Amino acid sequence: MTSLLSLRNVSKSYHDGGREIVVLDAVSLDIDPGVSMGVYGNRRSGKSTLLRLAAGIELADTGSVRFDGRDLATMSAGERGRLLRGEIAFMSAQDWRATPGETVLDHVATALGSEGLTMREAKRRALGTLEQVGLGAAGAEEMAAGLSLAGRTRVMLARALAREPRLLVVDEPALMPGIGDRDRFYALLRSAAQQRGMALLMASEEMAALQGVAVLASIADGELCSTEERGTVVRLPGRRRAGGERAER
Repeated sequence: MTSLLSLRNVSKSYHDGGREIVVLDAVSLDIDPGVSMGVYGNRRSGKSTLLRLAAGIELADTGSVRFDGRDLATMSAGERGRLLRGEIAFMSAQDWRATPGETVLDHVATALGSEGLTMREAKRRALGTLEQVGLGAAGAEEMAAGLSLAGRTRVMLARALAREPRLLVVDEPALMPGIGDRDRFYALLRSAAQQRGMALLMASEEMAALQGVAVLASIADGELCSTEERGTVVRLPGRRRAGGERAER
């Protein structure tokens, strides 16, 4: 079976003045369809860059990133954009944007603008995903801009699920102040992926967020450095690049 997502010897660097900052160093991994993978890492370990490369938001300097056998580097920006609006969904609290006066239902429905749906069809699908994440008809009519952090996170998940992606990429699943809210959201995220047969790749500084995934890896200094495998294989080369300063990103 072909892996849904495959990274091979992927490296990424940035330049800061005359310095090269190595953010990812020869990372390789595979995620099969329907499999969940968690990446644990401290802040500035390289995990966010890993997720952005996996989703096609950024491109690797070296190595290859393939989704369902397609090399993302050979795609145009438009093709990667369509992939990100369809088969891949990327979710990060930092990306939250809400238009003043926009209801939660409208906010989720607008994510389906490229699906060829009528607005009525888009709202029907949006309402279904809002119900799945615990926000029914009453929550759908709330103003998106006035939501609490817990509410925003659920709406972001509904917006991602409404696209019916094959892979959901989540950077820090739930930055919420309450432990109860966080735990409920973690369970919701895993349940949604399982019910839909969707692959899940998420990264977090909190190990609790990653409980129950099929594959658990950790990242430090831009290298995937350990795995706990429960259902699929993650290949982690031990090579270090010569030169370059270690990332904190």
